[in-house]
Amino acid sequence: MKPIAAFMWRKLDHPGHDGCRLFKLAGGWRLAGIAVFRETGRPCHLQYDVTVDTAWRTRRADVAGYLGNKAIDVHIRAAGHGRWQVNGEARNRVAGCIDVDLGFTPATNMIVLRRLSLRIGQRAEAPAAYLDFPRMRLVKLRQAYHRIGRRTYEYEAPTVGYAGTLHVSPSGAIVRYPGLFERVGSGYRERDSRRAGAGRRP
Repeated sequence: MKPIAAFMWRKLDHPGHDGCRLFKLAGGWRLAGIAVFRETGRPCHLQYDVTVDTAWRTRRADVAGYLGNKAIDVHIRAAGHGRWQVNGEARNRVAGCIDVDLGFTPATNMIVLRRLSLRIGQRAEAPAAYLDFPRMRLVKLRQAYHRIGRRTYEYEAPTVGYAGTLHVSPSGAIVRYPGLFERVGSGYRERDSRRAGAGRRP
C-alpha cells in the first residue's frame, strides 16, 4: 500500500521530530507515524497508527515504544455508541467522544479538522478522548476549533491551558502549532493527496 501524503514536524518545546504518512483505505483512512524526542531528559520513541472511517471518525489507535526505561503499549478501540476501550478495558470517562487525540503528536489534529469540515467563521466544540502524555492515560479533553481563515483556526483546550492559532496545509495537516510543533518538510506535495481523493479539504 502506497501513502498518498507524508508529513514531518519539528518539536518546539523539546528536541525532537515527528513524521507520519497518510494512507487511503477501502473503508476510510490510516495515519501511521513515529515521534522521536526527549521528555524531561529521557529519550522517547513512539510509533503510532490511527485508523478512521470514511467520515474521519476514529475507530482505533495504537501506540508502542518507550519513554526512558518504560515500555509503552497502548491499544485504543471504539466500542460503539461513543464508548471506548483501552487494552480491552472500558474507559467510561471518555464516553461520547468521537475523536482520539494523541497528546504527543500534531498528526491527530488533522483528523478532527477533516471530520468537522468547518466553513470560515464556523466554530465547533470537539471534546476528544485524549491520550495524556507522558502519563499515557485516556482522559476527556475539552477543545474547540474556530475557523478564521482558509488555512487558520483558533484552537482552545482549556483543560490543559492551551490556546493558539493553528496554521494548516490544504490537506488539513498542521503547519504551525504555536509553541509546540512546526512542519519542516514532506515527501509528497499537497496536490498529490488531493488527486488521490483525500476527501474534503478543511
